[in-house]
Amino acid sequence: MLVSWKWLNDYLQLDVSEAEFCDRVTMAGLNYDGSESVGDDRQLDLEVTSNRPDWLGHVGIAREASVLFDLDLKIPPADVSGTGQKISDYVTVTIEDEAFCPRYIARAIKGVKVGPSPEWLTRRLETLGINVINNVVDITNYVLMEIGQPLHAFDLAKIDGAGVTVRQARPGEKFMAIDHKTYDLEPNDYVIADEVGAVAIAGVMGGADSEVTEETTDLLIEAAQFAALPVRTTSRRLKLKSDSSYRFERGVDPEMIDWASRRCCELILDLAGGELAEGSIYAGSQPQPRKSVTLRLPQLKRILGINVPADEVERILSRLGNDIESVASQKITVIPPSWRRDIDREIDLVEEVARIHGYDKIPQDAAVKMSASHRSDADRVRNRIRTLMVAAGMNEAVTRSVVSKEWSAAFHGWSKAEALTVTTPMVRGEDCLRLSVLPSLLGARRMNEKFDNTPIELYEIAKVYLPRKGELPDERYVVSITSGRDFRGLKGVVETLVHSLSPDVRVTASRFADSLLDVEQACELKVDGKTLGYLGLLSGSAQKAFELQQPATVAELDLRVLEELTVLIPQHHDFGTYPTMTRDLNLIVDETLAWDQLEATVTTSAGELLEQVEYREIFRDTKKDGPGKKRVLLTITLRAEDRTLTGEEADAVRDAIVTSCEKQHEAKLLG
Repeated sequence: MLVSWKWLNDYLQLDVSEAEFCDRVTMAGLNYDGSESVGDDRQLDLEVTSNRPDWLGHVGIAREASVLFDLDLKIPPADVSGTGQKISDYVTVTIEDEAFCPRYIARAIKGVKVGPSPEWLTRRLETLGINVINNVVDITNYVLMEIGQPLHAFDLAKIDGAGVTVRQARPGEKFMAIDHKTYDLEPNDYVIADEVGAVAIAGVMGGADSEVTEETTDLLIEAAQFAALPVRTTSRRLKLKSDSSYRFERGVDPEMIDWASRRCCELILDLAGGELAEGSIYAGSQPQPRKSVTLRLPQLKRILGINVPADEVERILSRLGNDIESVASQKITVIPPSWRRDIDREIDLVEEVARIHGYDKIPQDAAVKMSASHRSDADRVRNRIRTLMVAAGMNEAVTRSVVSKEWSAAFHGWSKAEALTVTTPMVRGEDCLRLSVLPSLLGARRMNEKFDNTPIELYEIAKVYLPRKGELPDERYVVSITSGRDFRGLKGVVETLVHSLSPDVRVTASRFADSLLDVEQACELKVDGKTLGYLGLLSGSAQKAFELQQPATVAELDLRVLEELTVLIPQHHDFGTYPTMTRDLNLIVDETLAWDQLEATVTTSAGELLEQVEYREIFRDTKKDGPGKKRVLLTITLRAEDRTLTGEEADAVRDAIVTSCEKQHEAKLLG
């Protein structure tokens, strides 16, 4: 923010040197970057943080200085009254989307004489490096640099029809800006339009077809509030930056919009003549009342380490523009001013007191109590998952939360509903909040394949956004994985992950169907009846849709379920004193029998002597066993805690297992 030293002194009488002024405002958060002489004035370069748009005008800087140096602030009243016809006789204003444009104020002036600006105005703008154009345009720039509110003056005679409309651009609409370049607009851009077409890109730049020239005699003065994100998106996409867009991107003071409009008209009437139409058009809604914020005085001592007298705290907060709502023995409740959107918590008021009271008054050895921090259980679980994923050869990926409509519909394991969409997408074509992270990871997999970065083993811990009718979405964290391993290989990674988090938990798998996954190699994973997630081999159609060269497996797990089952306290188990004994079983079973069903039967029938069931392999021989059959080879490990097992005991356990498998699954033991 470039500041004119002489201009600043119009609002308060600074009896301090430039150096002292710059040192003090720097300590208050308004960093001084340098200064230089411009004619008989001094240009100060002050760095304004994005949370303080009120400093993007001379009045805001003067307001801050008046508090720091305890000076009276003089702001022009901007009193104007219309003597002409009613403004409704000249123009109407329509807002199609109040979320983008909450308020729009229009005034009209007839019979102005456009010409050069007076010397004082020219010098003020040149000190700030602003090009001088004509008295009307220069006045809008002057008010912009005075209060930080962007304005625009239209040639009223060039507005076709009865009024202007704030609307979204139409597909294929073109616009010639005042830089005389033509821009292709998109529906996500917003414009000010007459009956024929756009006359300005809202919040960014006016149009060449309605700009003020020496032939202009009638003016339409616009002062409005536009939403920050759409303005920033349009400005960046079109590579069209302006002082107006810079301020709208950071937010303007809704209660100073009318003042800026009146101030602009006052200066135009004074410097360009004309007659102001009676009244103004106010379209949109009134600003919402600010919520009160309470500061507990003991918090100042706890956080800053010093005592600040209550009357000093009240004086500081009041001078900063806060309305004092109530004062008690140990707390002060205030309503923040309209220009301070960054004040909404108690800690914000603590910072304000510290800034104005002076950070230099806080001793280096101030007795500030320190509280030991610790990681939450959720953080500890995530860190453990990351460690286990790295141990499994995985690399962590970070992808965007928004995806294309096609990708949002690629996997519906968590929700069958249609994905939520954002009205102002940050990336063209990606406006859906994802229902699954898997499509994003598969996109990353495709990119790595193109660059031949192998092996491609990726995981991500991120949110999905599951729609709920009439409610905010269910924002759920998931662990998403894509791998080059086969189905059983990735299933082993998932089972190892769960076992490492909770050794006694057993994961069961059941058939699951989704277009993303292969019909024969896909399953839903459950723990204690709760859905843990989904796992499977990518289907051929999905592999083609994501343009993958090699087969891939994927898995997605609900982080909440993982957090619930995780045992964070290390568990101790004694080593067995007596040796183990193993038995191999080669069972012929139906092709449809899942491993987890067979494993459950073995575990139940083996009894307390069973230490482990280990899957070895599957073999198929249709000639010997017939169609629809498979051979499952498994190994059981047995151990007794109080003795060495005999061969007869091990054989008895094996026989019990075989008997149960024969009864429940019609299994047959091969000798």
